[in-house]
Amino acid sequence: MAVRRIASSWYVTNGLSAAFGLFLISGCMRLFVGSFAAAAASIGVMVVVPPDQPAPRRGKFWQLLPSVVIGVPLFWAVQMLQTDPFRLGLLLVPATFISFLGAAWGRRGMPVSISAMFAVVFSMAVPAQADGGITSTGYFALGAISYLLYATAANSALNSRYRTQILAETLLSLASLMRAQAEQFVAGGQRGAAPSQPIGRLLREQAAFADQLQSARDILLESPRTPRRQRLAGMLVWLLEMRDQLLACELDVDRVAVHPTQEAVLSALRAMLQQHAAQIDRLADALLGGREPKHFDSDRGRLEQLPWTPVDYAPETAVSPSPGVLARGLASRVMRIGDAISHLHALARREAEPDLSVVRASWQMFMSPTAWSWRPLATLWHWDAPPLRHAIRAALAIAAAYAISLMVPWRAHAYWILLTIVVVLRGSLAQTLERRNSRVAGTLLGSVIAGALLWCRLPTLLLMLVVTLAQGVAHAFAVKRYLVTAIAATVLALLQAHLLNADMSPAFQALERIADTLIGVGVAWAFSYVLPAWERTQIPALVARSLQAQAHHAQVSLELGQLTAVDDRPELQWRLARREVYDSLSALVQATQRSLSEPRAVRPPLEPLGRLVAHSYQLLAQLTAVKTMLLLRRGHLNAEQFGAPLENAMKQIDAILNARPAATSAPIAQILSSSESLVLPDPFGQDVTPWLLRRLGLAVELAGQIRDEAQRVCEPLRG
Repeated sequence: MAVRRIASSWYVTNGLSAAFGLFLISGCMRLFVGSFAAAAASIGVMVVVPPDQPAPRRGKFWQLLPSVVIGVPLFWAVQMLQTDPFRLGLLLVPATFISFLGAAWGRRGMPVSISAMFAVVFSMAVPAQADGGITSTGYFALGAISYLLYATAANSALNSRYRTQILAETLLSLASLMRAQAEQFVAGGQRGAAPSQPIGRLLREQAAFADQLQSARDILLESPRTPRRQRLAGMLVWLLEMRDQLLACELDVDRVAVHPTQEAVLSALRAMLQQHAAQIDRLADALLGGREPKHFDSDRGRLEQLPWTPVDYAPETAVSPSPGVLARGLASRVMRIGDAISHLHALARREAEPDLSVVRASWQMFMSPTAWSWRPLATLWHWDAPPLRHAIRAALAIAAAYAISLMVPWRAHAYWILLTIVVVLRGSLAQTLERRNSRVAGTLLGSVIAGALLWCRLPTLLLMLVVTLAQGVAHAFAVKRYLVTAIAATVLALLQAHLLNADMSPAFQALERIADTLIGVGVAWAFSYVLPAWERTQIPALVARSLQAQAHHAQVSLELGQLTAVDDRPELQWRLARREVYDSLSALVQATQRSLSEPRAVRPPLEPLGRLVAHSYQLLAQLTAVKTMLLLRRGHLNAEQFGAPLENAMKQIDAILNARPAATSAPIAQILSSSESLVLPDPFGQDVTPWLLRRLGLAVELAGQIRDEAQRVCEPLRG
């Protein structure tokens, strides 16, 4: 099953597309021009390949264009200076610095940085030409431009398939998150992924799903004009709703878990969540295989058959509700998840129509920008900026590695040391260490494979086929499993070097490759400690971003005007605010995970940071639950009863999170003071006003806890 999912994934499809483009361009060049032209054009293709990922059709050309515009002049400059090591070194250092500044554009910029460095390093692999590299640069440019046009057309042709594959991967990510959430449904307080642990599975899965969602939005929400696109986009909207219900499942589960009387109910709910996850897996597999999924009905009836204990509806339960009441609240959320899965299947089977108002409103508002802007570059020029430090660090590492390459006995392929640094040295120590280990292991395995292929003296055409396959595998797994990429890239580099210069012994090439890799990873590892951008320096800004996002989300979630609005503008504002909260928390979780690889002396305070993240997700869940009640139960809410507490809670949360002097956290009873009755009704019933008031009180308390934990995190870091 896992192999079939990988074979059907978007990244394998993208890798095969890149491999076919390389084979098509290099094959045509070999057929009409010659072997050298084909090899040089292949390098042009390899330089443009890194940023070639599934993307919206309207921005694909501009996504790849910088690789060509930057790569061609860099390739030519190296060709002209190749016979002068000193001047070439003077070019390498500033070229590396400028290239790595691409990190300022985040995930969009890093592949362009890699492309620019590939142009520099691969140009060193091309033997010096009598004409100063004009001919080889022409072939390089022809290959790069040809692949630019090919990749733009291929992305458009594969757009329909990419939509299905990326939706399926998002479903699989949701199923993994659902299993992590199910682990929380354990009685006796023995929860598998405790929220106080910053590296707990639940927090990791939430961050991973938030990251996956943005990729899905960019593809699925672009031009949803056809019925099929609208169905897929409608399914994505339901995934967002399911994510909120899963987050809401975290509410009160710790209070239910400490009561042994609820062990049977929690066990049954856990089993249901796991079954829901398996059902989502099957739906994803059906989409990947082009099959129609089987019909699925919500299992609402099973909830009433759970081993419920008698429920106490005493008046005081609004402040301290009985575990039976809270357990039924958990069950109602599991029930809604089942309903959402049923809707997903109905959309996939064409038995229901998507909510086009939400789909159309989401189009463009939730997509990443496709135009390049100079604004990120303008924000770099201060000493603490991580992209600036990384660019300086990379330039120094390349300078040191180039000096070493001039001193080693084998200088024919000294560029391999530089190439290793380009692909290993990352912006954080954790990423560098991960790349270092994978690169060494991959180089050893890849060198053995390539050495065996070269020892067999295969025909040139067959070697080109292997190079094509290696390019596809290396590109496909670059963002998924770098060890596979390292193996394929080593085979690719050794065979490509042989095609450019067949005079070198295959066995010596493999040994040289291993030695250069060990030198390169050593240099990259050493320079990862030079001008380090430790995660602790970024944590205060990430915490401030999270608090600001939470305050804004509270404001739009609790705004009374949404109940009388005649359009979808308040809901869209809420969705945007909610996305920013998820994104800010995801960034905070990822920074915390990366800090675990750093020296203990520079790590941020992990324990309060873990509580901060966990309580932030709980506040998001409380406010999302309130917002859902306001939207779905507006006809069953007592406006006179909850109007004042709603406004009061909004003001208090805003004041607390913004650290205003007058802010004080009110107890739950104060928020509930306007309610005539504190009785919590059955969560399956219609009148949920007492539940809403209770959520408001808990949200105010959580805001105070978050503010206190934020201070505990940031105060040591400022010192």
